[in-house]
This record gives sequence, C-alpha cells and structure tokens, in this order.
Amino acid sequence: MRQFVILFALLILTPLTGHSGEPLSAEEFDRYTRGKTLFYGFAGQAYGVERYLPGQRVIWSFLDGRCQEGHWYQEADQICFVYEDRLDPQCWSFELSSKGLFARFENDPQATELYEAEDFGAEMYCMGPDTGV
Repeated sequence: MRQFVILFALLILTPLTGHSGEPLSAEEFDRYTRGKTLFYGFAGQAYGVERYLPGQRVIWSFLDGRCQEGHWYQEADQICFVYEDRLDPQCWSFELSSKGLFARFENDPQATELYEAEDFGAEMYCMGPDTGV
C-alpha cells in the first residue's frame, strides 16, 4: 500500500508537459486564437503580444509600443505570418497544451520556442506612426 501511495504522489507532483505532439491545423489555430490577444513568453520573460483578428489578420508587438499588422496562412504543418514591414514569412508550428499555445519557430527544436503566457503584467498598446518624433 505504501508503494501505491508513493507512486500516486509522484504522479500528482510530476508536471505535465501537455504537448500533443501534433501541430495545429489552420482551422484549429483559427478556432483557438480568433478574437483573442495572446501574450507570449520565452525563457520566463515577456517576448511579445499578438492580437488575432477575423480574416486571418494579426497585429504583433514586442511590447515596445510599435505594432505591425500582418496576416497568417498555413503552409504544410506550419502557420506562417507575413507583416507589413517584413515580407519574408515567419513560420511556426503550434501545439495546444493544457496551459495554452506552444510555438516552435520553423518547427526546429534548436530554434526559438514560445509559450502562451497568462500574465506578464504588460498590456498591448500601439503608438501611432512617428509618435514622439
């Protein structure tokens, strides 16, 4: 009985990664993100924020007040983003975990991995063009 209790306690205390291992399709990604503003973290720090609009449109910010409008599309098993100031696609594979989205740049395990963050104490704000100049 004691072994059962120890095993049960270990199972409860072991964090679940929650990654499904399967990249989200465009439909799944759109269903999860549409109408939301999601904050992303990297290595315990705020990385950026993205607002997901109808028609696969987005607004991205590195939380510095500068916002970039863009759109996304699916290519193979990745979701690719093109922004107004950068025309080369930025492609990510997205998985849904028990804690939200997990994104891997170009589906490369050695590249940047972002996760949906609940609260970094930041807000998405966009300054107008040439503000303060």
